[in-house]
Amino acid sequence: MSGEIFGLIVGTLTSTNAIYALTVFIGVPTVGRAVYSATVGYREAPRAAERRIALVRLPATALTDDGDDVETEFDSDLADKQWDAYTAAFEDNGWTTQEVAFASELPDSVFVQDGVVLLDDLAIITRPVDETRRRELDGIEDTVNDLGFTVERIMDPGTFEGGDALLVGDTLYVGRSERTNAEAIRQLRSIVAPYGYSIVAAPMSKVHHLKSAITALPDGTFIGDPSSIDTLSLFPGFIAAPEPAGAAVVVLTDDTVLVSESAPLTAELLDDLGYTVVTVDISEFEKLGGSVTCLSVRVR
Repeated sequence: MSGEIFGLIVGTLTSTNAIYALTVFIGVPTVGRAVYSATVGYREAPRAAERRIALVRLPATALTDDGDDVETEFDSDLADKQWDAYTAAFEDNGWTTQEVAFASELPDSVFVQDGVVLLDDLAIITRPVDETRRRELDGIEDTVNDLGFTVERIMDPGTFEGGDALLVGDTLYVGRSERTNAEAIRQLRSIVAPYGYSIVAAPMSKVHHLKSAITALPDGTFIGDPSSIDTLSLFPGFIAAPEPAGAAVVVLTDDTVLVSESAPLTAELLDDLGYTVVTVDISEFEKLGGSVTCLSVRVR
């Protein structure tokens, strides 16, 4: 290298090039980090906030109506006590329960899960098959609006109920069931894609809802009733629950799960897998086809 060329190189480093290099060197870890957090990293904040709120709804005054096929006598007073114990299980494990507006005239309104699906700061208002159940949605939407969620809705001719939605990581498993149709799944794909989520559609011809057959554990593996699932291969790491009621598991913390007292063998299995297991008696709601997942929506 000649002295003339060396001098040119030194000259560039002490001119505008030096200013550019210093700007990049300082800007990337400072201004660049702020820009990243405001754009690409925008989804990290809601998750980090760890909002542990369980949305619940008091049982309606007319919890059963003439259309309900209840094989054994229903005890409304016992149902109220069981609902209190169910909400207490959340509060005892670090959750705040927030009640959606009471809807005394809507028998199924206690099954609040069916009205909304929450993904970080996005709330998807569902569209139940039964037009009567669509009357439950106003109170639910008011609640998620108050909590600051961005609201999207499933529109006609789509039909969709929250019992058909199971979130595992960034994947939303959606049951293609008698309650959720193909048009709703198409709309869901369009809604969730900008938020970084993907949809896996799962045929569910043997149960009313996907979460009647399968749920997920804190480590992302699945637990369910294999006899109720059309395509087991869609759910990696599947564990068979000893009882059908054991298919419904609610995650309370990374090491604590909630199950029904009607699934004692499932509770033993989960305990043997190293989880702390909380059990609740929801026998009156089970008479109506409900489960531990149906009675709440978790804000996380």
